[in-house]
Amino acid sequence: MTEIIRKSNGQIVVKGTVTLTDEHGTEIEHGPRFTLCGCGKTGTPPFCNGAHNG
Repeated sequence: MTEIIRKSNGQIVVKGTVTLTDEHGTEIEHGPRFTLCGCGKTGTPPFCNGAHNG
């Protein structure tokens, strides 16, 4: 089962089997659980690095 959770701080938590690609269709490696940035402050796009914490 795949689960996607949008948290109130902007994070998007993804659990399960998914294929993540960039706008060119290139696959982006990730583990079975990862967090995407929803605020745009990350230094490691598309993944969240906690920059929303200040």
